[in-house]
Amino acid sequence: MKNSLPLGVDFAALRTLRLVFELRSFTAAATALGVNQSAVSYTVDKLRRIFNDPLFFRLGGKVVPTERCEQLVQQASDMLDMFEAMISSATFEPAEADQTLSIACNHYERLVILPQVIRALRKQAPGLRLGQVNSTNQGPDLLKRGIADVLIGPIRPDEDGFYCRTVLAERYCCIMDPSNPLASDKLTKDAYTAANHLTVNYGGDWRSRFLVDLENDGRKLNEVIQIPSPAGLDELLPGTDLISTLPVRLAEPMADRLALRPCPYPGEFEIHMVWTARTHHSPMYGWFRDLVVDTIRRTVRREPEPDCFI
Repeated sequence: MKNSLPLGVDFAALRTLRLVFELRSFTAAATALGVNQSAVSYTVDKLRRIFNDPLFFRLGGKVVPTERCEQLVQQASDMLDMFEAMISSATFEPAEADQTLSIACNHYERLVILPQVIRALRKQAPGLRLGQVNSTNQGPDLLKRGIADVLIGPIRPDEDGFYCRTVLAERYCCIMDPSNPLASDKLTKDAYTAANHLTVNYGGDWRSRFLVDLENDGRKLNEVIQIPSPAGLDELLPGTDLISTLPVRLAEPMADRLALRPCPYPGEFEIHMVWTARTHHSPMYGWFRDLVVDTIRRTVRREPEPDCFI
């Protein structure tokens, strides 16, 4: 390949290269950038000529980066992060802000964390707009694609390119109709696994921690009913012999209608806030992340209450 003028590379082209590398898809990169796929292909072709390397090739229907591409992306990421830090405003005035932020989370975070964050946001930065998208088990991918700026949930990516802060500790409890015989005594492991369960299947490969611990103990739940979300459990359980297992903070608001009992498999887990290099150096996003952490610290117990609801 004939080498073109090296100065033909700009930051927009490097950002495109990084997105194709991260998403392994020209189409997904185009969607994240808000351009058509031909624009992404044109940019990559230009970079191929400049760096005298194919950069990507297809293998089994997948886009695979070359070794040279991996090196370039690592170097380009450092440059892009430095450039974003250079052009970011040194200060951020919340009261004068009029930008839009996007947060990815699910039912738990929407009920336990977001209400307090929204109240704080309306007081301190009334001009900021906040959008929420369901993360399901695709939160890290939503961050990579630029669909979300911040991810809050139990998933902590173990790959490079993510920043993370742990914001809450949580565990599971059991909920049931107060007339259920199991509500009158401490739940043993045998009684728990033999009971009729209404379970929540969150989809994908996500597994609730208590289920992992239970199966590691060689046991299996008797699942009678399965639903995709914990929403409405306080309407589904009354008048039945079913029990369900939920994070403590989700179950507590249902205590006026249902009996809450300690789960023999408490499945302790943590809630994390995750973001990428795209927003890491931004004063606005930094302020928002601090707001989330500070708000949780002031308004939400970091540890769930001890087992005092028997």
